[in-house]
Amino acid sequence: MKVSIIVPTKNEEKNVKNILERVKNFGDEILVVDGHSTDNTRSVAESLGVRVVLDNGKGKGDGIKKGIEEAQGDILVFIDADGSHIAEDIPKLVKPIKEGQADLVIASRRSGGSDELYGDFNKFLRESGSHLITLLINKRFKIYLTDSQNGFRAVKKEVAQDLNLKEDITTIEQEMLIKILKKKYRVVEISSHEYARQDGVSCIKLRNVFWRYIYSCLKYLYF
Repeated sequence: MKVSIIVPTKNEEKNVKNILERVKNFGDEILVVDGHSTDNTRSVAESLGVRVVLDNGKGKGDGIKKGIEEAQGDILVFIDADGSHIAEDIPKLVKPIKEGQADLVIASRRSGGSDELYGDFNKFLRESGSHLITLLINKRFKIYLTDSQNGFRAVKKEVAQDLNLKEDITTIEQEMLIKILKKKYRVVEISSHEYARQDGVSCIKLRNVFWRYIYSCLKYLYF
């Protein structure tokens, strides 16, 4: 099974070279899906010989959908461009899929630890909301997962294509998980540590979308 590593980006010129160099040995294809960066993100990626495609400029979810459409591999690995994820854990992510044990594998920050989830009000909202949504998902499907939100994950391409994903922002990660569970595909978690982003600031202002996360979760869980 061939592995495509998909890196959604937006204004990550200071980080993208490092992450692309770190992932290059773990996949058969590397694909950058850029959200119309206004810096040199695309030119840095292209200088490394990486294929770059543009999304529709609607958000990370839009970029993920574009990545699913464009990638050529049988297994799709999504990893953030900010350097917070451990690229060396990619083999751990794809192993359960290659061995026929899973259709989606999520890197859990609950078991692996995180430097990003604590310390200020925005992170408190992120942590509290994530716990609540994971609790609702576990209750609905009678399972035990620890991290429903982490964007560092691997999924079979044919499964991702079967989901008819709709979300244009980061809520796509919980949408993907819920739809996979509804269709009775198999989900596995592996432990992976999350570090603080290497440079710059996140484009996501969680306090502006907190209630959208809750609404999106309830919509896909019960309707």
